[in-house]
Amino acid sequence: MIEQRPFGRTGHMSTCTLFGAAALGRVTQAEADHTMELLLAAGVNHIDTANSYGESEQRLGPWTGRYRDRFFLATKTEERTYAKAKEHLHRSLDLLRTDHLDLWQMHCLVQPDQWEQAMGPGGALEAFIEAKGQGLTRHIGVTGHYTVAGWMHKRSLERYDFDSVLLPYNYAMMQNPTYRHDFEELLELATARN
Repeated sequence: MIEQRPFGRTGHMSTCTLFGAAALGRVTQAEADHTMELLLAAGVNHIDTANSYGESEQRLGPWTGRYRDRFFLATKTEERTYAKAKEHLHRSLDLLRTDHLDLWQMHCLVQPDQWEQAMGPGGALEAFIEAKGQGLTRHIGVTGHYTVAGWMHKRSLERYDFDSVLLPYNYAMMQNPTYRHDFEELLELATARN
């Protein structure tokens, strides 16, 4: 079985190997079924998908609907307004055949203008806070790519106390001194906040 570790302040013991369900975006249901059977057999208990990952949520639906208690279920939206983010959330819940998520994330929030919109009045953050208050998601987070992700996540954590942040950590990215500095500062902040 795969080692499990606490996933931040969620209280969930997530397998160290998560399943990035973007891989299901362009496969048949039969291929998705085979993949999910392998995940269950290996004990993988954390799935990360997104509304923008092709048919990923649709392919996961038969499994997350049936085995909801076996998976920590995370999805994302790139919508930046309250109305569109809320619409995306309900589409995700329908496709995933569940009444709640474990983690809902603002996906790839790295552009300053999109950040202002998402975090401002009528922005996606309002939909995220509302969804958490209604029990439609247990936790909320923010994700990012590119060399500005660490810096932007620090900015996001100054605006709201998100439950998780997701960004790249690999050899190539850590060779960039600015990225490495921002990543290390973000890691220190995230560790302090559990």
